[in-house]
Amino acid sequence: MATPERPGFVLPLLLLAGFRTLIDDLHAELARQGHPELRPAHGFVLQAVGAAGTTASDLGQRLGVSKQAAGKTVDRLVALGYLERADDPADARRKLVRMTAKGHDGLRRSAVVFDELRDRWAATLGPERVAAIEDDLRRMVPSDVFRLDVPGWFGG
Repeated sequence: MATPERPGFVLPLLLLAGFRTLIDDLHAELARQGHPELRPAHGFVLQAVGAAGTTASDLGQRLGVSKQAAGKTVDRLVALGYLERADDPADARRKLVRMTAKGHDGLRRSAVVFDELRDRWAATLGPERVAAIEDDLRRMVPSDVFRLDVPGWFGG
């Protein structure tokens, strides 16, 4: 039961603040490693594009945004060199959105930095405590936790 010392609204704010801290630290390190233009929403887009690529329409569905909003983000990431548009070999009328080598590098570096950030939290809180936090969150969060539609969910 929520108490005056621990009101219910504090939990989501702390979870969001923890997420924000990790993401801000990630992007500071990515900037030092040569990816200063990557933004938090870009990570969701690169994940949604995936290794095989996708269409702008499918990308919008995966992100929970309109095709137009997805297209605008794709335009930005193409201009930055993280994505490219290519003909779909299965359907000449369609264009695929694919990651470039720079996009793959950004995702690869992100994974390494996330491991380092987790290690930093474990050094501060203890590895058992971090594992317990992860286990507790797995118990409380629906099984489709790794959804990519956060941009649309926040914006909707």
